[in-house]
Amino acid sequence: MALRRFDLEAGGDSFAFKSETEEKIAFWRGKYPADKQRSAVIPLLWLAQKDNNGWLSEPAMREVANRLEMPYIRVYEVATFYTMFRLQPVGKFHVQLCGTTPCQLRGAERLKEVCKKEIGKPMFVTDDQRLSWEEVECLGACVNAPMVQINDDFFEDLTPESLSAILGRLRHGADVTPGPQIDRVNSAPEGGTTVLTDASLFDGSRTRVSALPNLPKPPEPTPEATGLPEADAPTNTKREEPTSKEIKS
Repeated sequence: MALRRFDLEAGGDSFAFKSETEEKIAFWRGKYPADKQRSAVIPLLWLAQKDNNGWLSEPAMREVANRLEMPYIRVYEVATFYTMFRLQPVGKFHVQLCGTTPCQLRGAERLKEVCKKEIGKPMFVTDDQRLSWEEVECLGACVNAPMVQINDDFFEDLTPESLSAILGRLRHGADVTPGPQIDRVNSAPEGGTTVLTDASLFDGSRTRVSALPNLPKPPEPTPEATGLPEADAPTNTKREEPTSKEIKS
């Protein structure tokens, strides 16, 4: 891992959480016993980063340490280890460009060239303070590669042209639409589904139960009458032995 240092000059001398963040701080601290408050260091650092325009200054880290009664160095160790924490100023819209294998195979290198052209070097902040960018590892949207995350939103299925258009709109304060930038819904096939289109697959008709299994079989029907009189049942079933006279004759 590369050495990560925080920007001492850009951070100023003080930091304070926003008033609306206090409820979230209480929520996270409430998850841990009084003697385990240090366990909340990562969520509190994340909240501090959001309240500090997208990056962690040294005063912000000190505030988190004071809240959790931790040595400053322990908070610095966490902040410098996890790349989710940015240690220098970023633009109002910070672009995280995925460069891991699926995005790489689908054109991430061309998106990097757009970022370099439209913004500058990684972590460079444009003069209007609106844009910055960096390359990151997998963001978990591989099926929609290539993609970027801008602040909290994913922009997927990008081309150099569509990314350039998004950056241009952000630069000029126009609205942008997150999600896939092609004709698809979420991660569904482009242009709509081409398989499993039979409606009967989804209306329950193929799984409808006509009879419950393992029920007793119904009794067999009695044979129909033929119209002939029934034979009389024998009245004497005992066999009579022939007499000696009958045998001789």
